[in-house]
Amino acid sequence: MRKILHLVLNRVFITGVIVLLQVGFFILELFRWANHYVEIALILRILSLLIVVYLISKPGNPAVKLAWIVPILVFPLFGGILYLAFGHVFISGKLRNSICKTNELMRKNMPENQELIDRIRKENIPVANQCMYLKAFSGTAVWENTKTVYYSDGLPYWRQLLEDLQNAEHFIFLEFFILGEGAMWNEVLRILEKKVMQGVEVRLIYDDFGSVLKLPKHYEQFIEQKGIRCVAFNKLIPLMAIILNNRDHRKIVVIDGKIGYTGGINLADEYINYETLYGYWKDAGIRLEGEAVWNFTVMFLQMWNISRDTDEDYSPYRYHFTEKMPGRGYVQPYCDTPFDNETVGENVYLNMIGYARKSFYVFTPYLITDNEMCTALKLAAKRGVDVRIVTPGIPDKKMAYWLTQSNYQNLLEAGVKIFQYKPGFIHSKCVLCDDEIATVGTVNFDYRSFYHHFECGVFLYRADAVMELKRDMENTFAMSEEITVEWCKKKFMKMNVIGPVLKLFSPLF
Repeated sequence: MRKILHLVLNRVFITGVIVLLQVGFFILELFRWANHYVEIALILRILSLLIVVYLISKPGNPAVKLAWIVPILVFPLFGGILYLAFGHVFISGKLRNSICKTNELMRKNMPENQELIDRIRKENIPVANQCMYLKAFSGTAVWENTKTVYYSDGLPYWRQLLEDLQNAEHFIFLEFFILGEGAMWNEVLRILEKKVMQGVEVRLIYDDFGSVLKLPKHYEQFIEQKGIRCVAFNKLIPLMAIILNNRDHRKIVVIDGKIGYTGGINLADEYINYETLYGYWKDAGIRLEGEAVWNFTVMFLQMWNISRDTDEDYSPYRYHFTEKMPGRGYVQPYCDTPFDNETVGENVYLNMIGYARKSFYVFTPYLITDNEMCTALKLAAKRGVDVRIVTPGIPDKKMAYWLTQSNYQNLLEAGVKIFQYKPGFIHSKCVLCDDEIATVGTVNFDYRSFYHHFECGVFLYRADAVMELKRDMENTFAMSEEITVEWCKKKFMKMNVIGPVLKLFSPLF
């Protein structure tokens, strides 16, 4: 009975019911105009046709467009309406102006650091070009004098985070896709409350949809009462024109402008295996200490300004390092937004695949790729690069799992090696190239991360964390099952029946 009540009173369930009622009302209204069925049907068909023409003519990934064109053509009466309600992103003039304003402010506060890029160019031209690309299209600078520490598990990440939060003196910024009441978040919150009483400025951004099953309604008000400034990003609103696609999938922590964190780890108990839903939950995070933290500071404040429609100055939150950090190499935290035509997260991966000479290793929970990514992975394998991808052995979402597996055979036949993590679910989003270049962040190998979500990551060249990631990958390969073409052929229904159907709609997952 308690489970039923929990389901019925859940915000997702209530929102779904309200949206369905609105759809029902819309259909009833159409019946009221039954005498004008021919005229209405003609208008709806013309609308669907115009939307198809619009989708064909606009720039963008063909697979994403096809995922909408097919259902619109199959259901011409309602396909156009569905696209307008759920597929098209309407950006208000106010939001567009806010984004433009914050982008300009971000670039204004970011140094050129051209001398570093020139130095990198003497060592590795493709890496220098990647840094230039991120500077141009993400607006973030490359740095040295930054210590990097890689975490292959959520528990040591959390313990170090608690220690750093305890030592905060001026400000704490936190931005997460998921918050969940439990041991992990409650301990963080306890420290944040203590820090507020000590005069430390604390700000929190969490994604409302990402946290909807784990937090009570209006949780941001509860947090504000504790003296913590809080934003629930893109709040879940029960309207037929609800926009669920554009979520804040980033994970960012900034402490005093000195220390920064990112990775796949959210603040909920499954990320430290205090709650086991899908076997052992393997995740990854990275800790930065040094000059590169400024990128994360600016990225957080940019999102804060967009969410609060402010133009707050960034400069008071910059820490000017005079000390030499023990870390080596080059570090470039970067971000990606769905409100431009640049798929930065995907392009970082594509660039790395393109200049890989020896090896290209991937951790990803989902392998739901477009044709460009699939082709790049296959070409790399065909030219002799050791391409390896690790995906979960136990799924968190069955449909996404089947879609992931449906891509195996095509990649395997080209020489790509695929492993499934046997202990459970791997949530890490990491790439290692040629044992000296890497990314650690929030970007999955799927359409949502590439096209719909706000994302972030850290691009690394010859940093200490690169070799730490390599060791983790080697250990993970050893405890994973290598998938073969024969294995795929045994999964006939998933690979040859369910998979092709799901692939058609994969951009919508």
